[in-house]
Amino acid sequence: MVGLRRAKTVLLVLVVVISNTIANGAPCSRTKESPAAPVGATAPAAAAGGLAAAPAGAAGSLDVKAAGAKGDGTTDDTAVPCEAAGPSTMTVPKGDYLVNEIEFLGPCKGPVTFEMHGNMKAPSTVAGSKPNCGWIDFTNLADFTLNGNGAIFDGQGSIAWKANDCNIRFTGLTNSKIIGITSTNSKLFHMNVLNCKNVTLENIGIDAPPESLNTDGIHIGRSIGVNLLGAKIKTGDDCVSIGDGTENLIVENVECGPGHGIAVGSLGRYPNEQPVRGVTVRKCIIKNTSNGVRVKTWPGSPPGIASNIIFEDITMDNVSTPVLIDQEYCPYADCKAGVPSKVKLSDVTFKNIKGTSATKIAVKLICSVGTPCTNVALADINLVHNGAEGPAVGACANMKPVLTGQMIPPACTEIAKPGP
Repeated sequence: MVGLRRAKTVLLVLVVVISNTIANGAPCSRTKESPAAPVGATAPAAAAGGLAAAPAGAAGSLDVKAAGAKGDGTTDDTAVPCEAAGPSTMTVPKGDYLVNEIEFLGPCKGPVTFEMHGNMKAPSTVAGSKPNCGWIDFTNLADFTLNGNGAIFDGQGSIAWKANDCNIRFTGLTNSKIIGITSTNSKLFHMNVLNCKNVTLENIGIDAPPESLNTDGIHIGRSIGVNLLGAKIKTGDDCVSIGDGTENLIVENVECGPGHGIAVGSLGRYPNEQPVRGVTVRKCIIKNTSNGVRVKTWPGSPPGIASNIIFEDITMDNVSTPVLIDQEYCPYADCKAGVPSKVKLSDVTFKNIKGTSATKIAVKLICSVGTPCTNVALADINLVHNGAEGPAVGACANMKPVLTGQMIPPACTEIAKPGP
């Protein structure tokens, strides 16, 4: 890319190839062949066919193809929007644009709209991990709109799934909208929403095969007032994962599967995690996944809080363990198995959950023996299992749920055990 901007300047940054600055101002990792340009300087033109820098100033829009981008899927394409005081628009016309790391870094002088009609494609090779950076980063932007119009961000990540490379990040966005984009074959998490406030994601597509490692569809953490309204997610990990510091989140009309379901957590792995409060997951369809809706916390965790969590109006289709609280979540050998989690779960409701379970245990609730759950409620549950093991059952440990309405299977008829 051809533009550069640090956090205290006024130009929106778009940096491709030279991944330049993360949200806290610390540089991402660079190779000797890709040094950062000086602050205020214009970066050199990109590889053959790349763009020269667009002039900053009065113009409120930029068409990257008119400025010289090829959009042929092989040329490294680049552009920089202007720094207009009023609303400005950057347009990506139809085409397939091959890009390396990009960072769109604010704050900006006015609202910015990124209008996409073409697709972005990452290099298929893994040049090396850049900590805390994504393939494409949108950082510190207010009143930002990304209109995808069905555009595809193709991470070509099959090579990188075992290398834990970068992802697409939305960091520090305020009063912003992300509409109509699809992420396919991400190199790690498809979309990472972090430190955002009042952000809406609509009409989102996620597409990666079940064997893709650590490819969470949409991860949301340390954010307030995020709305995920409509998504179709196929991936190799959680369709939606909700991390610490998330408050007032709505997840609605998500189709999930294959994948690992929709999860609050995991929580309690690290010290000083922020509370999770006010999470609503509703009107979702989960199909052919290894979990349904769940809350997971690590054993031996530092103190933490997760409260006012509602899963309601969820349809399950051949889902393993459709309803799950797991406070002994231990995916790695180095966790403190047997040491109680100190994450306090309270006011967690599973309501109107129906469909088919791929496992005999359809409802599994394991709370911490050291920091007991309070006010966990099951209401109108109808989950059936048609396997040779017999009808579905509910299993519990260290807790007694509040029950209302229909209860199929009956709750807590078995003692829940850790593990799958």
